[in-house]
Amino acid sequence: MEETIQVSRIYKIDGDTKLKAFVDISLGGVVVKGLRIVHGSNGLFVSMPRHQGKDGKWYSTVYPTTKEIQKQLSDLVLAAYQE
Repeated sequence: MEETIQVSRIYKIDGDTKLKAFVDISLGGVVVKGLRIVHGSNGLFVSMPRHQGKDGKWYSTVYPTTKEIQKQLSDLVLAAYQE
């Protein structure tokens, strides 16, 4: 079964901040909320949802299993953001 990834919603952030947008995606019948588009030293990138553990460190709650999936997801989200 092949699933397609779609951008469900983009919440753009105004102002001079590194955080540019929050993004929700749909993967089949599952919605993943909380991806972030961030402007880093090498340009825009997509950051996965994460939570802070009891030890104060941040942990990803969703992550791609391969570099190919990560690139596909990043390309899709950034293209939707730039429309």
